[in-house]
Amino acid sequence: MSNQLKNDRFLRALLRQPVDMTPVWMMRQAGRYLPEYRATREKAGDFITLCQTPELACEVTLQPLARYPLDAAILFSDILTIPDAMGLGLELIESVGPRFKKPVGSKAEIENLPMPDPEDDLGYVMDAVRLIRKELDNSVPLIGFAGSPWTLATYMIEGGSSRDFSKIKTLLYSEPETLHLLLGHVATAVANYLNGQIHAGAQAIMIFDTWGGALSGPAYREFSLAYMQQIQDKLDREYEGDRIPIILFSKGAGLWIEDIAATGCDAMGIDWSQDLGEVRAKVGANVALQGNMDPAVLRASKAAIRSEVGRILASYGEGSGHVFNLGHGITPDIDPKHAGVFIDSVHELSKPYHTH
Repeated sequence: MSNQLKNDRFLRALLRQPVDMTPVWMMRQAGRYLPEYRATREKAGDFITLCQTPELACEVTLQPLARYPLDAAILFSDILTIPDAMGLGLELIESVGPRFKKPVGSKAEIENLPMPDPEDDLGYVMDAVRLIRKELDNSVPLIGFAGSPWTLATYMIEGGSSRDFSKIKTLLYSEPETLHLLLGHVATAVANYLNGQIHAGAQAIMIFDTWGGALSGPAYREFSLAYMQQIQDKLDREYEGDRIPIILFSKGAGLWIEDIAATGCDAMGIDWSQDLGEVRAKVGANVALQGNMDPAVLRASKAAIRSEVGRILASYGEGSGHVFNLGHGITPDIDPKHAGVFIDSVHELSKPYHTH
């Protein structure tokens, strides 16, 4: 229960309730920039084993919290767990990225996709959530997450990462009903999966729409946002007496900020291409904002990091409703000390914005 949390600043900010300072966490905070993460990954042998072993997923989830005063933990997992559980055969190839042995493309292949059971086919994720909650011992909240249906569909159809999304966009414009069939199936799977995470102990949910920005405006609304809306409508927004905030993050979707806010999400992730103050002025007090420092700033001097944190805090302005984060994930080349400067600067410099 969040009312037992020693630090509930993150959840309070998402619900636009008063906080003493701006909460902060980092996308990919458990990752290759940390030597302790690299050691655990080596012990696991490969990334997929690391994800699928609850004890190791728990270990790496907690590593950044042992090092930094972060305001939230995020489940260590991967967005491609769902298509993998549908039998597409996930492989992670070093320096290439994720690949599926059996991508889908035809209507028949899509109709034959199974519906993964969260506690059965994805039980290793639920076990990790339960274990992390136990180990966190109510110190900070735990974020659960999934990829958006559009983003997952890009990997399922392209067979891996893509520059131009040629296969899925061909399908979108030539056989839209076939793509809708896939997106509807994936949306149901994602909703089931996220509700499974909530029941296992996730206290906030984030949906990563990494490739939403690759679409035109009308296509974004029809093929990405509509399915994130479907998921939101199926999620348990309250569990065991606690409100479960939902964060939607569409990278590169700055033009459609008002549409995203209108879904009824509690918060929006904002990438670094937008000004937080301008976004706040557009969406008003309806929704909290999460973001949005360019991760590249962490390569700069400690003074430069501190200065950029100050600029973003000033842009958002006074009051609650801001969760400080990067505009995308922290990259493997970052000095862990620089991440520490970033986190400490957010806490220290944000206090004057929360005097009440």
